[in-house]
Amino acid sequence: MTPWILRGGAVLATAAALALGLPDPAPATPAPATIPAVPVTTPAATAAWFAHLPPSRAQRLVHTYPQALGNLDGAPLALRIQANALEDGPRFTGRQILGYQPGAHGRIIEAVGDLATAHRIAVLVPGSDTTLADFDDGLGHVQRRAPAWQARQLQHAAGPDTAVIAWLGYTTPHGIGRDAIRSELAQSGATALVRFLDGLTADRPGATITVIGHSYGTLVLGHAAARMPDAVTDLIAIGSPGMDVRHADDLHTRARLWAGSDPTDWTLHLPDLRILGSGHDTNPTEARFGALPLDVAGAQGHDGYFVPGTASLANMAAIAAGTDSLAHLATTAARVTVTS
Repeated sequence: MTPWILRGGAVLATAAALALGLPDPAPATPAPATIPAVPVTTPAATAAWFAHLPPSRAQRLVHTYPQALGNLDGAPLALRIQANALEDGPRFTGRQILGYQPGAHGRIIEAVGDLATAHRIAVLVPGSDTTLADFDDGLGHVQRRAPAWQARQLQHAAGPDTAVIAWLGYTTPHGIGRDAIRSELAQSGATALVRFLDGLTADRPGATITVIGHSYGTLVLGHAAARMPDAVTDLIAIGSPGMDVRHADDLHTRARLWAGSDPTDWTLHLPDLRILGSGHDTNPTEARFGALPLDVAGAQGHDGYFVPGTASLANMAAIAAGTDSLAHLATTAARVTVTS
């Protein structure tokens, strides 16, 4: 991966060039993490600032501050994709990268499908042990665990009017140790997810959004649910260890909540406890929790929910696409044939 490179000059020289319409200054110093004069208090404020920016100035910002712009919630999605392509062009050729930060705790956000025209958008939030290094090929090189692969399967199943975003915008726990049984990473991840969703809705105000959490990612959903924008109509929790609440009503969301776990998923054997900040309370698949049941037949274990041919993929796609009458068909399980 290439290091972050500033494709412009010092801040003062760049500001002058933007104001006077001059060519970009020659490369000089490492890229700053922020863009001068751009409000970042909220994604809505950022979006409003960009809405009045002439296209020529927007292009100068892309080339001068690719790292900052590529990760800026509220900036136009098309500019974020363009900026991230500049940062690591060979790796991202033909891909829609909405966020990218390299390193041991790197982040990456990728869109699949046509974001510019999609009326429905699904956002996938992965769980423990998902990292930048295994985003494309999965933990242990098991493809079905890879968020990039999962997003492609869901988008294909949902159809051309639905775009899917694989959102690795937070640091996930490693293994099943202290970080996994506690919620600090989920809490910080929830704040980042809400900012991303606010920026997404600012750019695509007419789109309807479904957010899907897998494993520890369902905790991120739980802590973000009450703060999500109204455009989020559905939340899906699959393979969840719990969402840090006893009942769906405790999430304080107007979105519908769906939950499903394969019978062989190990998370079903976790105790419904939360003591001194450890444990994640009631499993959302339990009837007393109050979530809508999601048929996940064919998923086989903790990592098979996005496998083509499964009821879980078909039903998540139906919800994301807004055709979720399929999600109510209990007979789906009897007709499922799992394919590779």
